[in-house]
Amino acid sequence: MFPKVKKSKKKVKPYTEVINEQRGELEKDPIYRDLIDITSYQKPKTRSECLKLKRPCLFVSCKYHLFLDVNPETKSIKFNFPGKEVWELRETCALDVADKGGVTLEEVGAIMNLTRERIRQVEMRALQKLRQNSSKYNIKNFSFLSGK
Repeated sequence: MFPKVKKSKKKVKPYTEVINEQRGELEKDPIYRDLIDITSYQKPKTRSECLKLKRPCLFVSCKYHLFLDVNPETKSIKFNFPGKEVWELRETCALDVADKGGVTLEEVGAIMNLTRERIRQVEMRALQKLRQNSSKYNIKNFSFLSGK
């Protein structure tokens, strides 16, 4: 018979140690240092702080930013404008669009990179949810809830 050979187990580094090593390597890269400088700016915490900033808004991690959507359950990212960069967008903030007041379905569709029909469907679904939950959210006497 064959003699038993001991298999040596590879020593696996802890995850945090690997990350720290990778970070150390990246920090030597001048491009990475520039990115750290850019990202060190504080994201606005209130709408009034947000209004003072230059447009287009570059804080794509903001939940009101139109460039990408993050699914809260799966944490997956969906790029709304795969062929464009953030600075190429006409509008970057949903709150800015809302501040404009009445916007047509066509305009919202162009801003969101969706069709007019899809915007209409989303609007109808939102109104239906508001009607169903009007007592829960204490919504009274709003003409848009009465239906057509």
